[in-house]
Amino acid sequence: MSTATENPLSLTEIGPAERGTRPDEVVIAVSPAFAGFFTRTIVDVPHAEVLRQLMAGIEEQGVTSRLIRVWDTADLAAIAHTGAKLSGSGICVGLLSRGTTMIHQKDLARLSNLELFPQSPLLDAEVFRGIGSNAAQYAKGESPQPVPTRNDQMARPRWQAKAALLHLKEFEQIRTGVRPVEVALGAPVAG
Repeated sequence: MSTATENPLSLTEIGPAERGTRPDEVVIAVSPAFAGFFTRTIVDVPHAEVLRQLMAGIEEQGVTSRLIRVWDTADLAAIAHTGAKLSGSGICVGLLSRGTTMIHQKDLARLSNLELFPQSPLLDAEVFRGIGSNAAQYAKGESPQPVPTRNDQMARPRWQAKAALLHLKEFEQIRTGVRPVEVALGAPVAG
């Protein structure tokens, strides 16, 4: 996994994340190290591509997206739930740097969710686009079919050590007491 020395994506803070007012909005909430300390998922999908696919899936459904960064935790359920409460539609896609993803809804308990994608080594561009599409469909009040994903019983043991190291590095980026911020997707910057 790449670190900030290779930064192909720029997320610029534009201010505190406020509650959205648009009912056709899906929030994409990223973890502290996403597109900052780390720039790729655990299997080297660039974070720029992850966001591009998520946003394309949302847009294809006629829904808008807004990006926020949650600084005070690296817990996916907390990130996604925070984003859902800030989303105009109440729907959020939460993302960890390694690629683990969740679709959450504001009125669900923090540890509940609409869809969870825990096997980050098996998530590719097509799956991220499907996640965006499903999130947008939930925002429109529809009940989409769950996004199909591959299943590999050996993914966890094969990637567990790397995932643990990435998790520790993600936690080092937490800024305790810092509220979520809205971020703008900027042009790639030279590393």
